[in-house]
Amino acid sequence: MDVKSAFLNGILKEEIYVEQPEGFVVEGKEDKVYRLHKALYGLKQAPRAWYSRIDDYLLGLNFEKSLSESTLYVKQHSGDILVVSLYVDDLLITGSSTKLIDDFKQDMMQAFEMTDLGLVTYFLGMEIKPEKDEVFICQNKYAKEILKKFGMENCKAMNTPMNQKEKLRKDDGAEKVDESYFRSIIGCLMYLTATRPDILYAVSVLSRFMHCPSEVHLKAAKRVVRYIKGTINYGVKFHRSRNMELFGYSDSDWGGSLDDMKSTSGYCFSLGSRMFSWCSKKQDTVAQSTAQAEFVAATAAVNQALWLREILVDLHMEPRKSTEVFVDNQAAIAISHNPVFHGKTKHFNIKLFFLREVQKDGAITLVYCKTEEEVADIFKKPLPVSKFELLRQKLGV
Repeated sequence: MDVKSAFLNGILKEEIYVEQPEGFVVEGKEDKVYRLHKALYGLKQAPRAWYSRIDDYLLGLNFEKSLSESTLYVKQHSGDILVVSLYVDDLLITGSSTKLIDDFKQDMMQAFEMTDLGLVTYFLGMEIKPEKDEVFICQNKYAKEILKKFGMENCKAMNTPMNQKEKLRKDDGAEKVDESYFRSIIGCLMYLTATRPDILYAVSVLSRFMHCPSEVHLKAAKRVVRYIKGTINYGVKFHRSRNMELFGYSDSDWGGSLDDMKSTSGYCFSLGSRMFSWCSKKQDTVAQSTAQAEFVAATAAVNQALWLREILVDLHMEPRKSTEVFVDNQAAIAISHNPVFHGKTKHFNIKLFFLREVQKDGAITLVYCKTEEEVADIFKKPLPVSKFELLRQKLGV
């Protein structure tokens, strides 16, 4: 559902005055101003005023607001559940009861001027294609727009987004290129990663060179676009599953960034059938060993796992057991269980040791997996074609 002129529904708490608009000047009171009672587009308070209005309204309908995601609302009624996700003036609605959904739509239409867009097929640039017992989510239309925007509709397709031997650095001696053009490509590709985790690592690495990019960086960026050309119809497919247990994978390289020797962390999480949450990011500190790099990566993954568990609780899908995070480094797992500082680990930032606490509490369990079974390997380095395609399949792409 879409709220028409949503910001005009916001009620202002501040005293705000405006000049009398042309055509509405009161004769004899030309030196007077109007005091605003409701928000207008252009006011910096307008977005907050609208959110406060819709938030109060939904809470008044006995919705519970998620403590972990402030735009997620959940309502239980007679054993059924209704879920509303708010994105500015767009509402994504789902639930276990058609009647509950229809009643909510009627309530919204009475309170606000609304447009019922029907069964969701397109949301925030993502195409949603429901089929029997599965849902396919992609950005095919957007991917085609990227090819057209950068004049690469007829380019030669590539089978991986990044050359396995590619080692990018800031000062590569190559000629510099237009920053705006390079940033435009990377910005478009970053938005595409919402449904294309297979390009996430390459895009994450390239985003480090937004300032003073070179011909080498531009060539690498265009290779990602060429890969998109050959996989234009790819997306993520979710199947109906009885197993709704949350689990994830965490991995890291060691000193992969040639400019500062920092490592790259990667993780992904699945709930039942396919991966739905993923990340590839350069670490904030320089790891002094592979174990430390993996430990830092596992910490980031556990933070995400805890947040996802809280979301599941808000959706009344509380995890029945500890969430397993698979790591392919036994030393990192051993460190997370060891309550004693040693010479080789005392330089770790103490805040990272919360891993021991969450495992002790039973919320998270770090589990060893073989390197060849590590799905998050696709988020830390460029891979050969065979392994890349295998992990891409495991991601559900």
